[in-house]
Formats: sequence, structure tokens, C-alpha cells
Amino acid sequence: VQLVESGGGLVQAGDSLILSCAPTGRSVVNHIMGWFRQSPGKEREIVTAISRDGSSTNYADFVAGRFTISRDKTKNTMYLKINNLKPEDTAVYYCAARILGGPLTELEYDYWGQGTQVTVSS
Repeated sequence: VQLVESGGGLVQAGDSLILSCAPTGRSVVNHIMGWFRQSPGKEREIVTAISRDGSSTNYADFVAGRFTISRDKTKNTMYLKINNLKPEDTAVYYCAARILGGPLTELEYDYWGQGTQVTVSS
């Protein structure tokens, strides 16, 4: 499974953004999916994850209600909406998918995208 992220770019603090993640070649409707991010000089960290049917989600503490993960199984696509962007949200955002179950806090994923850069100016 190859995952492709889109929707990143240069935005201003306070703006909103929607990132998308879609696979090429295969469906991920039966996969747990998540978003990770890596800021300059920092380790990659999990942002959020969503269950196979989209009924359950989990968010990192730093999200503070500004991020929303969703998925559209008919489009085989996952989304991340970020509201009230802050300069500290500047990072490369990666989507990931895994076929095995387990808690949404799990950090081990089978498939990764190449990432999309989000840069927030103050």
C-alpha cells in the first residue's frame, strides 16, 4: 500500500487547513489509520488515529481540540482538519495505515506516506 498526503502548504497563524491521505493501488478501508508529524529537530510524534469504521478516534494531548480526524470509506480517503493553526504546528505531516488491531495509541504502523509540509507563519 502506498499512501499519498496532500493539502499542506504555507499558512498564517489562525488559519485552518485540511490534509488528505489516499492510497494508490489498494484500499485501506480495513486498516486503522493515523496522522503523525515531525517538527524540525524533533522526533516524529503521533497526532491522532482513527478506527477502521471511523467510530473511534484518539488524539494526542497537544491537539487541544483543534484537530479533527475523519475518513470517507467511499472515497478511500482520510482527512485531518486543523483549526487555529499555530507556528508550533509547523511540521511534516505523515499519514499511516496498519492492518492489525490494537489500541489507537499504538505507534507501530505498516504503511507510511512521504509526508506533506505544513508551515505556519506568525
